[in-house]
Amino acid sequence: MSCFSLEHRLPAGHFTEALRADALKGLTDQPKTLPPKWFYDARGSELFEEITGLAEYYPTRAEHEILRDHAPAIAAALPAEVHTLIELGSGSSRKTRLLLDALTRHSGLERYAPLDVSPDALRQAGEALCRDYPGLRVTATVTDYETDLTLPPEGPRLVAFLGGTLGNLDTAERRAFYASLRRQFTGTDALLLGVDLVKDPDTLVRAYDDAQGVTAEFNKNVLHVLNRELSADFDPDTFDHRAVWNAPASRIEMRLRSRLTQTVALPALDLTVDFDRGEELRTEISVKFHRAPLTTELAHAGFTVHHWWTDPTTRFALLLATPA
Repeated sequence: MSCFSLEHRLPAGHFTEALRADALKGLTDQPKTLPPKWFYDARGSELFEEITGLAEYYPTRAEHEILRDHAPAIAAALPAEVHTLIELGSGSSRKTRLLLDALTRHSGLERYAPLDVSPDALRQAGEALCRDYPGLRVTATVTDYETDLTLPPEGPRLVAFLGGTLGNLDTAERRAFYASLRRQFTGTDALLLGVDLVKDPDTLVRAYDDAQGVTAEFNKNVLHVLNRELSADFDPDTFDHRAVWNAPASRIEMRLRSRLTQTVALPALDLTVDFDRGEELRTEISVKFHRAPLTTELAHAGFTVHHWWTDPTTRFALLLATPA
């Protein structure tokens, strides 16, 4: 019997309907916005993998350093011997191997349950893990945790939300995310969060506006997605990539600035969208955190932070929390 299983929990047409709803709402708002998840078609995923290897983009390396140096301490700090590791937005599961190694050695981990929107990524990662961890069951689920955050059973569980993805949620969205988790947590479950930390603005901006222009291509990829999926007629060459540090909101914002006054048609939505010259479409937020405010935020959501690990230069953090 194979150690790998894949459950599809998304209804037919989920992404088409979600994209239509997000585009209709976001492109008619002021200011105009789109959620960052629409970067990630096949080309967008390739570009993001390239970004993680850029000199300017430190978060992936910093988080890997923390897991390399502290995964055994993370495993030892858990409130119970973990039966199931759940990972939200797992992708390739590359960094997760460091955590799997530590949990397997410490508690005899039995099950890895990744949740992601990409069946191809889940299948590729899951089959590779089954080869390398023959005693591990991999039960993958194709789902969108933004709309369906149902955790697999079989605890005690460790829920890992890595990569700084928490920062893509604004304050209200984070509050809803915490509440959904807290309702499903028991006293033996734990949460491992990866978060990017506030640092000098130049370092932050460079991480989202690299010299080679890879992030600019990644940002504009959302326009290609809209053109393909909604029959839109965006011309990506008429938009400039911008990465801006919004200090009051403690976040990086990626934006696309129109070079000229133009009108874009989206026939699939029976919609036309006007852009003034210099008008910006916000495509991503990436909140950066300080330790004390984030600890308080989690406390208000019903979680107690017990441990906080950083890389040697304090660029990134992993924190371990349990239900209060």
